[in-house]
Amino acid sequence: QVQLVASGGGLVQAGGSLRLSCAASGTIFSINHMGWYRQAPGSHRELVARIFSDGSAVYTDSVQGRFTISLDNAKNTAYLQMNSLNAEDTAVYYCGAQVYSDGYGDYWSQGTQVTVSS
Repeated sequence: QVQLVASGGGLVQAGGSLRLSCAASGTIFSINHMGWYRQAPGSHRELVARIFSDGSAVYTDSVQGRFTISLDNAKNTAYLQMNSLNAEDTAVYYCGAQVYSDGYGDYWSQGTQVTVSS
């Protein structure tokens, strides 16, 4: 059984920064990739950033240059450093991971709210 726990959301003023954390626990043999997704009211969940086991990462265009995803393999924890936040970044953020446990599986965290006030 694998669990993901997301933390670090909150209320921040436009231009400010937040750092999200996602800790994976359980029987984990390897992590293929971990990513952050977000869902704003009335919108579909979208991929924000994803990092792969080789350290490579992809970002959605709207956060390129402002957000940085990282992965601490020793701790099975992914981070999302979010800088220069704006109101369009307001959403519930979720962590997702593809993990090899009892076979490969996709796992999700609970959501963490990020609210950017303008």
